[in-house]
Amino acid sequence: MTPPTQEKSPPTPPTHTWEPKIVAFCCNYCAYAAADLAGAKRMQYPANIRVVHAPCTGKVEMEHILAAFENGADGVLIAGCLEGGCHFQEGNLRARKRVERLRRMLDDIGLDGRRLTMTNLSAAMAPTFVQRVQETVQLIRDLGPNPLTIRAATVRERSNEAHVAATVRERPNTVPESAGIK
Repeated sequence: MTPPTQEKSPPTPPTHTWEPKIVAFCCNYCAYAAADLAGAKRMQYPANIRVVHAPCTGKVEMEHILAAFENGADGVLIAGCLEGGCHFQEGNLRARKRVERLRRMLDDIGLDGRRLTMTNLSAAMAPTFVQRVQETVQLIRDLGPNPLTIRAATVRERSNEAHVAATVRERPNTVPESAGIK
């Protein structure tokens, strides 16, 4: 008598949940120091954030922010000194104006200006830094993936499909006659 065979169920594909990618431009004297202090105090915040060390938020140009979005960031956080406490006098005030102008531009092109946020911190405000990061991550989760990334993936898929179709059209059926298949 043969033992009963058990049917193996097909392996379930891994479930991939989307997590936002966020770039945080942090000024040297305050926001970066707050992020560093959060790390030194072993405070937990989402790993979705990539901190970019900037000398001053006033030196973060629109091109840098737009490049972050073009390169796949789902959100951008600008973190600078407290208003009136900028080590470069008015750098954070210029950054605030730049962020507001860029948010309107992002709305105009359909990217949603809420993807760009700005906060002001002192070097001792590690808990506030962590809180702002968590708020930004949650906001971007609610907004979903960067539409530019979705469009780029769609274009890549269509390009690949077109390449495959062109390859199939160019390559005639080359079955040798000796195979006996007509």
